[in-house]
This record gives sequence, structure tokens and C-alpha cells, in this order.
Amino acid sequence: MSNLTPPVTDAMLCRRSAAECCMSPEAGHVVSAIRERATAATPSKWRDGIVVHAPSSRGSGGSWIGIDLLDSQDTVWVWNHADLTTAVSMGVPVALHELYDTLAIGPTRFSVLRLPRSS
Repeated sequence: MSNLTPPVTDAMLCRRSAAECCMSPEAGHVVSAIRERATAATPSKWRDGIVVHAPSSRGSGGSWIGIDLLDSQDTVWVWNHADLTTAVSMGVPVALHELYDTLAIGPTRFSVLRLPRSS
């Protein structure tokens, strides 16, 4: 992703190694308790989608995931600090919370950084 803006690249920085537990409250890192509660309290804001691009190899820079939203023609790109190669693959149904940038893969929730839409 070469067209990332400074706020996006800043949020992608993490001072923890892959072996350490990341506790950053920034988007794309850990799902905080308040974010977990807020997404549960706003169920109408979940949007269903299908993964159209999944990480294909383990990387230390996190995972970019492309999601085709079912209620529109949009493809949304999200990033998470963790290596999600074992959690998601192409064709998997997911849900993306529109307000709180949380990705649901089955019962598991991931905080995600959403790539801003290009004009």
C-alpha cells in the first residue's frame, strides 16, 4: 500500500515485537473493552462482507484485508497489526462495524484501521 497518508502510517507503528502482547489503543491493534461494548450496543451498524483479498504469508507488518461489502459495490481495505493468515482467507464471510472499525470473523473480533477512500 504505497498511497498511505501520514495518519495511517503513524497508526500502523507498534513498538511491540510479534511475540509481545500489543496493548495499543490505536485502530488496528487491540479491541478495547469499550469498543467491544460499543459494537455490541449498535448491532445495526455491522455490514456484511466477503473477503476478496487475504494475507498470503506471514509478515511482520500486519495484515491488509480486502472486503467486498454485500450491501454496496464497495471494496473496503482494513489493516490489523497481527498476523491474520490463519484467521482469514479469501471467500470467508465477515462483518465490519461501520462506526467502531471492528472486524468480526465468526465470534472473534479484531480492531482494524480502515484505509481512507480515495477521491
